[in-house]
Amino acid sequence: MDPARPASQLALGLLLAGAGAIAFSGKAIIVKLGYRYGVDAVTLIMYRMLFAMPFFLLMAWWAGRGQERLDARQWRGIVFLGVTGYYLASFLDFLGLQYISASLERLILYLNPTLVLLISLALYRKPVAGRQLLGLLISYTGIVVVFGQELRLQGPEVALGSGLVFASALSYALYLVYSGEVVKRLGSLRLVGLASTVACLCCIVQFWALRPLSAADVPAQVLWLSVLNALACTVAPVLMVMMAIERIGAALSAQVGMIGPMVTLALGAWFLGEAITTGVLLGTVLVLAGVYVVTRQRDRPADRQAVATQDS
Repeated sequence: MDPARPASQLALGLLLAGAGAIAFSGKAIIVKLGYRYGVDAVTLIMYRMLFAMPFFLLMAWWAGRGQERLDARQWRGIVFLGVTGYYLASFLDFLGLQYISASLERLILYLNPTLVLLISLALYRKPVAGRQLLGLLISYTGIVVVFGQELRLQGPEVALGSGLVFASALSYALYLVYSGEVVKRLGSLRLVGLASTVACLCCIVQFWALRPLSAADVPAQVLWLSVLNALACTVAPVLMVMMAIERIGAALSAQVGMIGPMVTLALGAWFLGEAITTGVLLGTVLVLAGVYVVTRQRDRPADRQAVATQDS
């Protein structure tokens, strides 16, 4: 961040980053509330994406004003990233939330920066600093603590749910690794709008292919929860975090975003009755500490996409 930047810009940036993190945190709570009405993952994600799609189209149009038209190669890249990143990551996440708590889901997704680091190491042989290895160890120790506790209390389905959410995080990490060049050409806002629209279409087509038309007849509460999820927990936080990055940088925005898992913990206890135990608190602190160590002092332009769209 520029030291000469006015204090008002800093305050607004911190406020936007915090509000975005809190809004992102509500997604898992709303999904689990929706499951209480007997709706499955295919139907629930269809409605979320159906209500969010007009705003993603508007986002893509706004960011693309005055820009050159996309060629066939760029469209192929957008479709590939939309399907493998946004669609797959979102659907696996929704599936996993059927079996695990919102708190564990948020912690697993928060491992995203560590997965990007490991993928970059595997694919590009990028060097990993000693402090980053320490951060990885701390983060995954925290996950093991929370996972082990849920496994004892909830049973073997926790392993299935955790595996699905981890696959979601891995899918999105791969998207981040491969989207770098596309972000440079299109900009993060335009890419988010276009790739998210592709994902929305995938979720809608998936519903029509796998479910009868009668499955769209859901309780009114599910529709309202889906509207809330689409607007308050999907579109709005993406914009808020991007605006925060423009004001305070990616690194500081990411640090403020670390309140997300703690907010999910509190919301899960409040709305879902999830227990806040010593093990959950310890695991949460370890995951946050490890991710902070891994991402500390990273404020490169390429990081903006990861921070701005850290929720799937």
